[in-house]
Amino acid sequence: MAGQERPSDSEQEIDQIINTAKTLGVEVDENDVVQWLTAMAAAGTMQWEMDAEAGIYGHEITLLDFDKATLDRYRRIADIVQLPDLPNVETAISLAGSAAQGVIQRYPGDCDYFERVNIKAGTREEACRVLADLMRDKALDKFEGPGYQLIEIKFGTWQSDVIKDGELITTGSPVSWNPDEVKAGKMRVSRGPAEDATGSAPDWDVEWEYGCLDPGWCKMDWIVAEPERGGVVNASNMLDVTWEAPDGSIVPLDGFIDPYFQEVYLEAESVPLFSKLSHHISPRALDEYVQQLSGEVFKYTHKHVNYGKAAKRMYNIFRLTGRHHAAALIRELFDEPAALLYQVWALLDTMDDAGQPGSSIDRDTLVQQTDDLIRNVVEVVEGPLETEIVMALIRLRDDVTGRVDLGDDWGVLIAESRTKTEELVNRFFETKLMGIPEVREFIESLEP
Repeated sequence: MAGQERPSDSEQEIDQIINTAKTLGVEVDENDVVQWLTAMAAAGTMQWEMDAEAGIYGHEITLLDFDKATLDRYRRIADIVQLPDLPNVETAISLAGSAAQGVIQRYPGDCDYFERVNIKAGTREEACRVLADLMRDKALDKFEGPGYQLIEIKFGTWQSDVIKDGELITTGSPVSWNPDEVKAGKMRVSRGPAEDATGSAPDWDVEWEYGCLDPGWCKMDWIVAEPERGGVVNASNMLDVTWEAPDGSIVPLDGFIDPYFQEVYLEAESVPLFSKLSHHISPRALDEYVQQLSGEVFKYTHKHVNYGKAAKRMYNIFRLTGRHHAAALIRELFDEPAALLYQVWALLDTMDDAGQPGSSIDRDTLVQQTDDLIRNVVEVVEGPLETEIVMALIRLRDDVTGRVDLGDDWGVLIAESRTKTEELVNRFFETKLMGIPEVREFIESLEP
């Protein structure tokens, strides 16, 4: 129209985002969208940066989504889960996943850490032995206390099929150690599926050092109580371990140095290690990362359906590949009240671990967390499912307080409540995601 200025491309994009959000029934803060799009447009794709005031660093796009108000909390939990620096060991602890995206993912279910561990040793075998000692010493030091409890460690890769607790574990699977096995330094399995002369598979005491053959996927899990927040959280630490040989060469013990696209590093003094390792990251790291996440999106939308997890991965894909329109819309979904159910779903598993007999986690904290979960369900869910989930949570609370003893029904109630909540989470995210044209086209284009 004569005399009128045409809206800019950015204004058109914002209008399109807002109109699509309205169609989806999602509330959007226009100022927030404008600020985020402006920041994303100014950001690169491979750059990392330092926030000197906060003492944190990471990929510049990831830092945009981190809530610095939570730093004290995450550093306090990191004291429990992180491996220490030693004369021959350098570490860099970071937050990953939804915990690193607190600005948008206001209802994170877990507290996921990612730690780079560089071991200087004469040989690879020596580096693996150092890692074995590091992990077990940490586990025994933080085995249990008034505010934490070790749950599981993954260390090692099975070199043959075995049977454990009646279940077949195939060659190449990670070796999972429960707390008692870690303390004993060994676990008992059967060498399966071959049988001995008696018709059964022979027993085998697997020593902790077995993990040194191929450390593989190394991960440590705790339950951490937060009385001041009225709940418990699963705190995991995924380890990316490298061996630095005498000649200065860097060798990843699992065959791959992870890129740094989703981590917020919590200690400024670890920058030298990060800088050293970043030079060894593949030039194709971004393409490989996007390809890996795309495979996970396919899995969570076609096989093991979990549209909440698919949404988180697509957000990372789209923001890193310049598809800001779709990323902005997915970003808004995490702020919707229904996204709160994702936290309910995750915390049910945490409660299951914390509520087991012999747990060192304070009962009052579990009661308070159950009350919060009940409030969250009432706030978001309507109809018969609300009643079913709430009544199950009330029964769980009665067991925690000692009013009733659920016995074996405890696990059944957790599983049923989780299934019902999972159904609601999937329904919400699937409906919203498939209403975004770019997202729908992306999902439909994926191949196994």
